[in-house]
Amino acid sequence: MTVIAKESRAGIPPAAETPPEDFTPESGNFNQVVRLLVVLALVTVLFLLAGLGDLLLFIAILVAVVMLHELGHFATAKWAGMKVTEYFVGFGPRLWSVRRGETEYGVKAIPAGGYVRITGFTVLEEVSDEDEPRAYRQQSFGKRMIVGSAGSAMHFLIAFVLAVIAVFAFGAPTDNLQVAGLEHPQGVAQTPAQHAGLAAGDVIVSVNGKALKNPNTLSQTVARSAGVPVTLGVRHDGQTREVTVTPADARGVKVGGTTLAPAGASSPHGYIGVQLAQATQSVNPIRAVGMGATNLWQLTTAEVAGIGHLFSASGLSSVFHQVSNSKDAAQVANNPAGSARPISIIGIARLGPQAQQDGIYFLLEFLIVINIVFGLLNMLPMIPFDGGHVAVAGYEWIRTKKGQPYYKADITKLFPVVFAVMAFLAIFVLSSVYLDLTHPIKNLFP
Repeated sequence: MTVIAKESRAGIPPAAETPPEDFTPESGNFNQVVRLLVVLALVTVLFLLAGLGDLLLFIAILVAVVMLHELGHFATAKWAGMKVTEYFVGFGPRLWSVRRGETEYGVKAIPAGGYVRITGFTVLEEVSDEDEPRAYRQQSFGKRMIVGSAGSAMHFLIAFVLAVIAVFAFGAPTDNLQVAGLEHPQGVAQTPAQHAGLAAGDVIVSVNGKALKNPNTLSQTVARSAGVPVTLGVRHDGQTREVTVTPADARGVKVGGTTLAPAGASSPHGYIGVQLAQATQSVNPIRAVGMGATNLWQLTTAEVAGIGHLFSASGLSSVFHQVSNSKDAAQVANNPAGSARPISIIGIARLGPQAQQDGIYFLLEFLIVINIVFGLLNMLPMIPFDGGHVAVAGYEWIRTKKGQPYYKADITKLFPVVFAVMAFLAIFVLSSVYLDLTHPIKNLFP
C-alpha cells in the first residue's frame, strides 16, 4: 500500500501525522531506541508465554513482506527523482524514527503493515510550489507506471527467490514415492511395512517390476492386493533392492483414530502401513533457477484462475451460501480444494504457523502463494489499489496529445465507483473473517 502524501502549501504534513512541536527524529533518539526495544521485548514475552511463538514469527515474516513491497515503491520513486518523505513500519504513534536527507525512516506502534509516503500521488493533493516538479503526478507515464507497479513486482520477485530456494534446498519432484514415516495402527503389533523392513527415507521406484509413472499406482495396487505379495523396488543410500510386502486387510483398522476402511465393507482393502510423500532429486543452481521460474508461472496461472473463480457469479454465490449456511461452510472448510473459499488475514495467520510446524518446505510454499496473491490483487485496476493508480496514469497518457500539456484526469469522477468497490470489499473481507473465525479451514499441510 502506498500512502498518498497530502502536504500543505508550507510543506507541513496534516494534523493527523504532525509530530509534537518539540519532536525531531534526531532528538532523544536513544530514548526512542530504548522504548522500541522495550515494546518489542514485551510483545515477544507475551506471545511466548501464550505459546504463540510460531504466530509471532509468522507475523514478523508478513511485516517483512509488506515492507519489501513498500521498498519497491520507495526505491523506484527515489530512482525517478520523486520526493519521498516517509518510510515507516507500522501505523499509529511513533516508537522510533530517524531522518536521513529528506526522508524519515521509523517504526510505529501498530505492526499492521507499513507505508511509504510519496509527494503528489494524486491531483487532489496540495503540494508546495518547490516540491511540485518532483511530485509523482508530474512524472512521465513510464516512471509512474514503474513506481506504481513496483510493489507487486517486488512480491513476484520474492516469490521467485523463494521458489528457487525451495527447489535448490529440497530438490525437484520425481515420479517416485518416499516413505515419510511408518504408521502404527491401534492393536497391530507389526504392520506389513515393518515386517518387510521398510523404513523412513526409503524411495519406492517400482511396483511389481514396473517403474512408477503415476503416484497413485502404489496405493491402488496395495488397495486391491490384501493378502497378495507385492514386489517393490526400493532405493536407499544409493542402493536399489527388491522388497516383498504383503498388504493386510484394512477393514476395521484404525490409525490415529481414523478407520482405514469400514469394518463392514464387502471386499478387503489392503494397506501396508506407510506414510508416503513425493520423492525429490537434487538439482544444480542453474536448473533450480529455471525450475523456480516454471513453478512460479504455474502457481501464478493457477491463482489467476482461482481469483477469477472466486469473484465470478458462482464464486460469490458460494461465499454467500457459506456465510448463510453453516453446513455449507463446514463442508468447504473440510475440503477447500477447488472451492470458492476466501481467506482473510485471520486465516492466513492461522495457516502460517501450521506451515511452519510442518516444515520449512511448506512454509516456503505458503509464502510463495501469499506473495503471488498479494501481487495480483495489488494490480487490480481500481483505486485504492496500486493497479488503480497505474490505470489512471495510463489513461492520462492515452488522453495526452502530442505537443500538448500533460492531460490530468479528474479522479473525483471515480469516487462513486471507488466507494462502491470499497463497500463491496468491506463486506467481502468481513465475510472472510467470519468464515475464518467460525469455520476455519483444516490444516492444508501434511
